[in-house]
Amino acid sequence: QVQLVESGGGSVQAGGSLRLSCAASGYTCSSYWMGWFRQAPGKEREGVATIYTSGSTYYSDSVRGRFTISQDNAKNTLYLQMNSLKPEDTAMYYCAAKCGSSRYADTLREATYNYWGQGTQVTVSS
Repeated sequence: QVQLVESGGGSVQAGGSLRLSCAASGYTCSSYWMGWFRQAPGKEREGVATIYTSGSTYYSDSVRGRFTISQDNAKNTLYLQMNSLKPEDTAMYYCAAKCGSSRYADTLREATYNYWGQGTQVTVSS
């Protein structure tokens, strides 16, 4: 049973930083994509950043240059370092995982992923 548990959300002022963590357990895939998605009230869930087993990363245009996704394989933990936060970054942030490879363009699509965490709230005030 794969479990993904997010933490690290909170409230911050615009221009500030937060680091989200996603602890993964029960994962036995030799290769995988893991990603961060977010969903603001009244909006669809959108892909933010993804990372492959090899360390290859992919970002949405809205966060590229401000957010950094990384993983610590020894700790089975995924991270999202968020800098220069804006009010429009306010959303529930979800961790997701998928066994096997995928096209880069598909890794920001919600339908690509099989496993999801419960989410952690990020609120950025102006």
